[in-house]
Amino acid sequence: MDIRGLMALLLTMPLSLHAAPELNIGGLYDYLEGDRSTLLKRVRNGGDTTAFVRISVVELVYDADGSAREVATDGLALEQRGLIASPARLIVPAGGMQAVRLLYRGPRDQERYFRLRFVPVLPERGDGFAVDEKEARSYREHLQAGVNLLAGYGSLLFVRPQQARFDTRIRRQGGQLEVTNAGNASVVLDRFRQCHVAAQTCDAATKHHLLPGRSRQFSGHVEKEHRFDLHEGAERRDVVVEG
Repeated sequence: MDIRGLMALLLTMPLSLHAAPELNIGGLYDYLEGDRSTLLKRVRNGGDTTAFVRISVVELVYDADGSAREVATDGLALEQRGLIASPARLIVPAGGMQAVRLLYRGPRDQERYFRLRFVPVLPERGDGFAVDEKEARSYREHLQAGVNLLAGYGSLLFVRPQQARFDTRIRRQGGQLEVTNAGNASVVLDRFRQCHVAAQTCDAATKHHLLPGRSRQFSGHVEKEHRFDLHEGAERRDVVVEG
């Protein structure tokens, strides 16, 4: 079946009163290691109608104070854009899956960060989804009752330098924990929690990314210990810090 036949089938399928797509983009964080230039990300639709999804890419640039600002990449040359999502538009049938390939062709001398947004939209004629005006109007009319349920999702991509170097320094004193990333690639403190050993209880686990050259302090209590899984690229190790 060609693309026109598939579109005709998807757009004529019966929709419930509050039909709407329901996207699942998998992990909210992805990592492109220094020896790789492509990554495949799967987008699933658990809803009861077709999803027309636009994908946008912006670069995140972190200032000296740690705040991030978005830099639009549309219209820039490939070496300046760095990251391309292909295709930039997906048609995901109800209960189905499509994949987008993330291709990086920028410099690898330092780590870079990109935010991807996957946004379901109502198709319009000429917007790149290969839908004519009649098909687009039919879809919009059927979906009108559930249009407010259209929800987009975002993820972050960490592009590691070609020669990633990890150097995580951990220090605790008087219950206070300080973690410093002296390497050139981000590390992850996963399942981070503070535990009372005697009572065998722990706080709710959280997840933290520590960018290169940054330090972070965590409050604590001398009678408790900090526990987390330290991710340094492909390496994983359990860390327990007391004192």
